[in-house]
Amino acid sequence: MEGDDKIKVGLVGTGWIIRGLVKLLSGNKEMTISGVLTRRQGVINGLEIAKELVFQSPEKFFSKSDIIVVSTGDPIYSTAVIFEAFKYNLPVVTMDADTMVTTGTWLSKQGLITESNGDQPGCLAILRKEIMEMGFEPLVYGNIKGFRNLNPTADDMSYWALKQGYSLNSVTSFTDGTKVQIEQALVANAFDAGISKQGMEGFETEDFVNSGFMLADLASQSGLVISDYILSKSAPPGVFIVSTHRESMRTELQTYKMGDGPYYHHYKPAHLCFFEIPGTIKRLLETKEVLINNGQHPSISVAAIAKRKLDKGDFILNGIGSFDIRGEAVRICEEPNHVPVGLMQNVVIKENVEAGQIITFSDIDIPRSMALTAWNETLKDQKVNIEFDLIVEKLNNQP
Repeated sequence: MEGDDKIKVGLVGTGWIIRGLVKLLSGNKEMTISGVLTRRQGVINGLEIAKELVFQSPEKFFSKSDIIVVSTGDPIYSTAVIFEAFKYNLPVVTMDADTMVTTGTWLSKQGLITESNGDQPGCLAILRKEIMEMGFEPLVYGNIKGFRNLNPTADDMSYWALKQGYSLNSVTSFTDGTKVQIEQALVANAFDAGISKQGMEGFETEDFVNSGFMLADLASQSGLVISDYILSKSAPPGVFIVSTHRESMRTELQTYKMGDGPYYHHYKPAHLCFFEIPGTIKRLLETKEVLINNGQHPSISVAAIAKRKLDKGDFILNGIGSFDIRGEAVRICEEPNHVPVGLMQNVVIKENVEAGQIITFSDIDIPRSMALTAWNETLKDQKVNIEFDLIVEKLNNQP
């Protein structure tokens, strides 16, 4: 393709994913970068793109694009940008589970949006489709993590951020478990699954196949399809699904070395993040098919949990990837007043909160934002009885 025939892709963010996608698309014969939208000023290290293609204002950026890709890790900013993109009738691809699990349900009612293949939720969606076409029925949607430290030190996280080339927030959210909680909450909502308990099981194991079967036993006992993860230093990276099949197919599945049943383990060994985004872009433009989103009726959220004692008057700049807050998956019906970790930005603590405690809206003063409105609307659709209307009324009465 040449010139105007190429798909014009606008990119939102300047982190690891977007920087890699810029390099990848520079050699793509079917796509071209229409611009990068960012809040950063000055030189952006590692962003290999002409200065005139970097935008701080969205209007010209949107008008030059056929589709946008969002990867910021900031649900409040991303929600506002995506909503504006829909005014230009632009479809949106995200590699931003943080945003999708916080406001994705509301956003999916405003325009065409999908989470991409390449990160764990998208890879599980691809694997799910593949096995269901063969007649398997998913019982466990699983993620594989190699480490977890619920309260890492700033020095350790700074070291790994510099070593790996990620932001400090990203490395911290990987380490304290917030990222896997967000990913698996998104998967649960997308596929009408549940969780076995707050925070999920997260079995520590050296046998990632058998631990998947242990999760399948829990799912069978509860009568639910569940989303969860395992923790293993020896297991390969990737995602897995544990499924069942008709008893009449057991002999044939044994022939193909799938085991004796009743559970069958399916494993996808690689998730290549931004390398897999172009395929999602093409599919969305050609078919309008959503790979994965947060569902129309989410039952799982990721609640903000205090890592330390928070005192009245404390200011919290960010929740995701901070040293004050981490996230845990919860059932919305059981914790209807919880604050989603993705909304914990620029908030003031107004009631003392103990370490390990779920933060509720009555514990904080929170700024008004489109993301907050989106969460409120999502809960109203769920007919969840909370004190949220009072919070919104208070915000509306502010000067």
